Amino acid sequence: MKPSAAVHRLRLVSGPEGLSFLLLLTCSVLKRTTSFNGVPVMGAVHGALFVLYVVFLAQAAMAQRWEGRRTLVLFLLAVVPTGGFFADRMLAKEERGEQALAA
Repeated sequence: MKPSAAVHRLRLVSGPEGLSFLLLLTCSVLKRTTSFNGVPVMGAVHGALFVLYVVFLAQAAMAQRWEGRRTLVLFLLAVVPTGGFFADRMLAKEERGEQALAA
């Protein structure tokens, strides 16, 4: 099945979502060990990117008629640190038609 624009949007947000998660974790450690507190800002950025990821995931799943397993794998990657980067790689392969996503 040809990848849709929804898959492309999901791919575009997966990398920044993964990076924002790592930055949020870093800010959380810095908050406990130094006087720097970037958690409120990074929390809001990560929250917005996570919501976009979930919305785009739902759109892509409906547009591509993915089975529940694919959708679940991509959702779980969003809640694991560095998972967004793996999701981006999987989606890039699907866009190029090299490999079926999480078959």
